[in-house]
Amino acid sequence: MPETPLPPPERIAALRAFNRFWTQRLGVLRPQLLGSRFTLPESRVLWELAHGGEQTASTLARTLELDAGYLSRLLARLREQALVKARHAPHDGRQTLLSLSAAGRRAFAPLDKASQRQMADLLAPLDDASQQAVADAANAVMAGLAPPAAVEVGLRPHRPGDIGWIVMRHGALYAQEYGWASGFEALVARIGADFIDRFDATREACWIAERAGRPLGCVCLVQARDDATQAVQPGVAQLRLLLVDPAARGAGIGRRLTQACETFAREAGYTCIRLWTNANLLAARAIYRSAGYVLTASEPHHSFGHDLIGETWELAL
Repeated sequence: MPETPLPPPERIAALRAFNRFWTQRLGVLRPQLLGSRFTLPESRVLWELAHGGEQTASTLARTLELDAGYLSRLLARLREQALVKARHAPHDGRQTLLSLSAAGRRAFAPLDKASQRQMADLLAPLDDASQQAVADAANAVMAGLAPPAAVEVGLRPHRPGDIGWIVMRHGALYAQEYGWASGFEALVARIGADFIDRFDATREACWIAERAGRPLGCVCLVQARDDATQAVQPGVAQLRLLLVDPAARGAGIGRRLTQACETFAREAGYTCIRLWTNANLLAARAIYRSAGYVLTASEPHHSFGHDLIGETWELAL
């Protein structure tokens, strides 16, 4: 089996430099964290029990990626100080459930507050845009380095800047994967501009799929319009701009996005969802078919530098 090639040395050096900078800035190399009496590992255990609730030592070991023996000694010290309490699990007397005692919660509260204050002090000197840039960069690091299953992908409504991302990502991906010319990006830009200009929150919606702040997919649902007159077609919704980033494919995100459209359309009183796609977009067609959409029309056309077959699909609600 071939070895995975190493990243360029400058990227490795950049990540190592960031690691040194961040650990020094947070003071995690000091014997106690944030002026408390707790070490960094002890603080992390207290945080997990405070925010994650009652759990077993094996769960803690997996979450924190700590050696079981080391964690056992650490927990013993915290139990000696009456900060952590234990009880037998009701469903299995062989398992012990750990939680913070009242004393543990009192001891953790100032540590948690100090950590909150530390982050606030780091961000406070920055203007609003710079604060958001730092937060976005932190999210990007987590999304880039965490195992895909470790951070949940969520769906949220669109917000300022998202339509620009939709246009950019469509243009880049379709050029890379299908060789489509820039005319496709221009089409997506017009669709995006129309969505913003005509947006009616009671009848239309857009969802962004994201993990740790990183957009990974999108879809829009709008009122269907006549191509020639742009008049609204009563009772008919149109699904547009479905996209799933390659980094997130195979996780069911496309299905979740189309389901969000269907749920919204039913609640808004639509009787049908219509969409237009191309026959070569096999993954998207598979999503539509599995969701119950039916192919109602097809027509060849030459667009974006290629001979294509356009398709209309519909879902009766």
